[in-house]
Amino acid sequence: MSRALDLRLAGHTLVSCFTQNKDELVLEFNHAGRESFFVKAQLDAPTCALSFPNSFARARKNSIDLFAPAVLARVTGIRQFENERSFCIDFHNETSLLFKLHGSRGNILLLEGEKTTALFRNNLKADWAISPATLHRPLAFTESDFHTNQHQLRPWLFTFDRWIWRWLEEKNFAALPVAEQWPLLSATYRQLLQPTGYHIGIVDGKAMLSLLPFPWTDERVFDDALTAANEFVWAVAHKQSFAQQKEAARHAVLQRIKQIDTYLQKSRDRLRALNEEKHYQQWADLIMANLHGIAEGARSVTVLNFYDHDKPLEIKLKPELSAQKNAEVLYRKSKNQSIEKTNLEEWIKTKSHAREVLLQTLATVEAASDPKQLRQVVLPTSEQKQKETPLPYHAFEFQGFHIWVGKNAQHNDTLTFRFGYKEDLWLHAKDVAGSHVLIKHQANRPFPKPVIERAAALAAYNSKRKTETLCPVIVTPRKYVRKRKGDPPGAVVVEKEMVVLVEPKL
Repeated sequence: MSRALDLRLAGHTLVSCFTQNKDELVLEFNHAGRESFFVKAQLDAPTCALSFPNSFARARKNSIDLFAPAVLARVTGIRQFENERSFCIDFHNETSLLFKLHGSRGNILLLEGEKTTALFRNNLKADWAISPATLHRPLAFTESDFHTNQHQLRPWLFTFDRWIWRWLEEKNFAALPVAEQWPLLSATYRQLLQPTGYHIGIVDGKAMLSLLPFPWTDERVFDDALTAANEFVWAVAHKQSFAQQKEAARHAVLQRIKQIDTYLQKSRDRLRALNEEKHYQQWADLIMANLHGIAEGARSVTVLNFYDHDKPLEIKLKPELSAQKNAEVLYRKSKNQSIEKTNLEEWIKTKSHAREVLLQTLATVEAASDPKQLRQVVLPTSEQKQKETPLPYHAFEFQGFHIWVGKNAQHNDTLTFRFGYKEDLWLHAKDVAGSHVLIKHQANRPFPKPVIERAAALAAYNSKRKTETLCPVIVTPRKYVRKRKGDPPGAVVVEKEMVVLVEPKL
């Protein structure tokens, strides 16, 4: 990629270098006023990649310029470090930007001469000690070196990552005779140095960019390294977005299953307790069997419990009720328990079925391999529908202006202090209870007199003066209305006011 970038940036000048997102740096290059060329470095894990968008809209806020010494400097070339995931963009004023693409520890360094003077990711303190002279990592790759390192190939070929070794494993490299291993290894090495294409595909559920053609799914091959880099970053973002959506869907289903499990546990515990609590029915039977022996106003009675081998049993009574009425109360409690048991059994059955459906939904979510499949999954929603909160005002319109009239005292406060802005015009019938009224402000439009009179008529009509011939109405900007701590709903203090007389009209 550095070779393609070297050709693309020839003669260009760095015109801006800024960041507006965490771990993302954008560089804009231009040559003789032509269309700009952008380099976007994303150094967040696990991406850590470069892309080259055709255009880039810089945010008006939260955008910070960086690496000022290199800005407005002309590119003199790209310096690729041997066998290293790092390169430099060199400028004519002896400054350089060193791109260190080391996964989660990726960074960009400003060099003045050969000395590091600024870091993009300042938390990577060790990068201050990086010296470009030490970044070259030469590799002696000859047949003689191969035989010398026959039993320690991976340390010797330190630039080969696990995907290259996987490529060799699929070629049955380890099982080949030594005489056949070298031709395969050298052919692979040449293909890495002079690739015939740039392959993007999905391996083990992850988007991958490779110089070797893997037997993966959704493979696409590109001739241009910069185009391939763009497509790879898009593929990673697409997969990452899908992974986030899938995890969110999975979390929603698991949360609903957890809620149902909690409900089922409590319901089963309650049902078990009800099955063990048969005493209300028994107590009522014992009272009815001993009616003749229970004195009026007694607070308790001790009887022989024929349900438990005639053991003595004390039953508490309500002294204000007769013995028969006490028995009726206990029979009613027993009946309520029976109804509760029936309901619990039905609810447990319903919730258990809902849990089975959710388990099937969870399996579908986990098996989804693309956003389309995920969109077809019906995710659980809350069983309690949220009621829409009504607006605290009645809305009117007059000559293009919106006039809002509070519905009651509580709504008056909400209208004035939550829905009102300081530029709005506030109206209220003078010295009587009534609705707060707002005329909503419109930019560069003064409030016309007819609009004020119409709003004042509404304020008068929605007050205690609605039956009077003329009503004085306070008119003031909303910013002059305040509420004191402890004031009742609707009560406010007006600091400046003018008064108009109008006829109350709806």
